[in-house]
Amino acid sequence: MIYMTAKRPIAYITAAWSGNRAADQERATQYCRQVYEAGYSPICPNLFLPTFLHESIPQEHKDGLDMAREYLRRSRLLVLCGNQVDETVKNDIAVAQRLHIAATTLEGILTVKGQGQQNDE
Repeated sequence: MIYMTAKRPIAYITAAWSGNRAADQERATQYCRQVYEAGYSPICPNLFLPTFLHESIPQEHKDGLDMAREYLRRSRLLVLCGNQVDETVKNDIAVAQRLHIAATTLEGILTVKGQGQQNDE
């Protein structure tokens, strides 16, 4: 017998990144892992767009912003990670609100996930 599993909803990861590529990628990877473990398919443009786009080239910078917005549009959830809010995070929140995409914090997702597990004892 074949069992169908529910697809994981896409969760767009946003944060106020420091600009230190190595540190930001490590943080993004940790955020994505936690969101994945909470049952979502995380997408974080900060993890992969800088691997092939050059921020210093104006057209590529613009293309990166456009691609990130498209990923957000296709997401079911916006997840705010970290303790700081910058202009990028504010813009992501505004886009999510305009498109009626739910937004929450990473802590919110983990709290809900933890509540469900406590009942299993």
